[in-house]
Amino acid sequence: MSAETGETEIGGAETVASETVGDAPKSGLLELRDLMVVFDGFKAINGVNLTVGEGELRFLIGPNGAGKTTLIDVITGLTKPTSGTVTFAGTSLIGRKEHQIVRMGIGRTFQTSVVFEELSVLENIDLAATFRSPLVRLLRRRRGVSDEVAAALETIGLQDLADRPAGILSHGQRQWLEIGMLIAQGPKLLLLDEPVAGMSKDERERTGELLTEIARDHTVIVIEHDMEFLRRYASTVTVLHEGTVLVEGDVAAVQADPRVQEVYLGRKKEDAA
Repeated sequence: MSAETGETEIGGAETVASETVGDAPKSGLLELRDLMVVFDGFKAINGVNLTVGEGELRFLIGPNGAGKTTLIDVITGLTKPTSGTVTFAGTSLIGRKEHQIVRMGIGRTFQTSVVFEELSVLENIDLAATFRSPLVRLLRRRRGVSDEVAAALETIGLQDLADRPAGILSHGQRQWLEIGMLIAQGPKLLLLDEPVAGMSKDERERTGELLTEIARDHTVIVIEHDMEFLRRYASTVTVLHEGTVLVEGDVAAVQADPRVQEVYLGRKKEDAA
C-alpha cells in the first residue's frame, strides 16, 4: 500500500546504523545547503542539507507534506527558496529560470505524464531532443533520425511503436516515453516524480530495470511511495519529514530506523521494536 497514506509496511529488515543529518556533507553533482522555503509562515522546507553524487540513483521518500515536491520545484526553478543554496555541477541554480536549468542539464518528469498524443512516439522524442539545439539547427529540415533520438528510443524499449501515435500507449509506456524524451535532451540529472504510480506489476519491473540502466550514464533522483519497488531497486534513500531530512542511508537502514517507522506507521519509538 502507499506510504503516502501511512499504511505501508516499513519493517522487515535487520537493524543497521543509518546516516543522519549530522554527518559532514560531501561534495557531489547536486548540493543543497541550509535550504529553506517558507509559504505564508509555513516552513515547507526547513534547513535541508542534501548531497547527490554523480552517477547515483537516489530515492526520496516521505509522507504527505514532507516537502518532496517542493524540493524538486526549487531545484528546477519552479519555486524560489527563502534562503540557502542549490548548486549543480559547481554552479548556483538560485535565480535561474526553468528553461535555463533544463539547458544546464537537469530534466524532470511530473506525476502526470506530459506527451503530445497526436504525434508519434518518435516525433515526441525528436521534438524533445531539439530543445537544447541551436536555433539555426531548428530552422533546417531534419532528415532521418539523430543518434540521440535513436539511442533514447532503444533505451526505453519502444522501437516497435516508434511510428504509432503516443495517444495509444499504455500508462506505463507513456511514462517510459516521457523518460525517453528527457534522455534525448542529454541531461546529467533526471528528477522523476512517482514514475511507477498506477503501473502494473510487469510495468513496474520494466521501469526498475530502466532506472537501473539509465543510472549508468546519468544521476537519477526518484520520488517514490511504492515500498516494494524501493526495496528492490533503491541503494541510497533519503527520508523527508516536515520539511527536514529525517534519515539517510541504505534501504535496510532506513526501514529499520525507529524514526521512520514512527513517521510511516504512527507508532511511538518505544513501541516500534
